[in-house]
Amino acid sequence: MKLRSFIFLFLAGLAQAQAQDVFGYPLGPQTDEAFRATCARLAQYKFIKGNFEQEKTLSRLERSLKSSGNFIIAAGQGMVWDTVKPFPSTLTLGGDFMIQSRPGGQRTVLSVQGNETFLRMAEVISAVFSGNARGLIDNFEIFYSGGVSGGAAAWEIGLSPIDKTINSFAQRIVIKGDAVIRSIQIYEQNGDSIKYVLSNHSFPAELDAREKALFSYP
Repeated sequence: MKLRSFIFLFLAGLAQAQAQDVFGYPLGPQTDEAFRATCARLAQYKFIKGNFEQEKTLSRLERSLKSSGNFIIAAGQGMVWDTVKPFPSTLTLGGDFMIQSRPGGQRTVLSVQGNETFLRMAEVISAVFSGNARGLIDNFEIFYSGGVSGGAAAWEIGLSPIDKTINSFAQRIVIKGDAVIRSIQIYEQNGDSIKYVLSNHSFPAELDAREKALFSYP
């Protein structure tokens, strides 16, 4: 193959890949209804439980760190990441606090008052899982592709921060799902990224006593 032909095919493939990227589809009149329908579907559950796999990619070290476990999302309360592998630990993120629990009952409580970055990111994550369309629109430029109004077809949301505090940490966020969120990938300003893959979703009417205790602030 001649060099000119190779370059043409390479650029054509690159252009096609870029066109398929969700950030090529800014939210507009044709997709706003589907975006809001997706958010409304995500907002219908008070509690969501399931399994997660997390992969943290460290660009400068060219390596990744993986962990897995269970998660709980409680509307208005926060979320719990119960890591099973590689080392057991439980992280509770509330509106203005963080609790790290380890085997044996040891709990480390950290108030995040004054840590504006953490507070804003906690708000963002809560807005994503609760389907808070207004919270997302206020803090991000929204991109949306796929999905159908009121349906559960596969969709993808791209978030580009317009809030300065969020932008200091996250360059962009990509969320994929259908009837539920399937993955969230956060691209950080330093070149690192974090990806969460969620599975085995369930929607209990209430949490059990142990699960409720995870959200209690000592």
